Amino acid sequence: MTTLTMRQKLMSYLADADDSKVNALYKLLERDIQEEEVFTLSNEQLDILKKEREMHLSGQSKSYSRQEASQIIKGQQSF
Repeated sequence: MTTLTMRQKLMSYLADADDSKVNALYKLLERDIQEEEVFTLSNEQLDILKKEREMHLSGQSKSYSRQEASQIIKGQQSF
C-alpha cells in the first residue's frame, strides 16, 4: 500500500470516526504533531549562503524571479 493510499484511507476514516477514536489516535500522535521541526544549517552551509548573497547583491550572479524560476523548471524558458 502506498503512503498516498494510507493517507487517503486515514482521512476518510477520521472524517466518520467517533470522537473517542479520534481522541485516541490524536493522543498516540500528539508528540509528533506538537513538536516543531528545527532546521539548522552548518557553518559551512552558512558561509556558502553568505558568499552567494554577497554575489547576488553585488550583481555578480544571475537571479530569477519566482515566475522566471517556474518557467525554467517547466522548460518554458532557459537560464
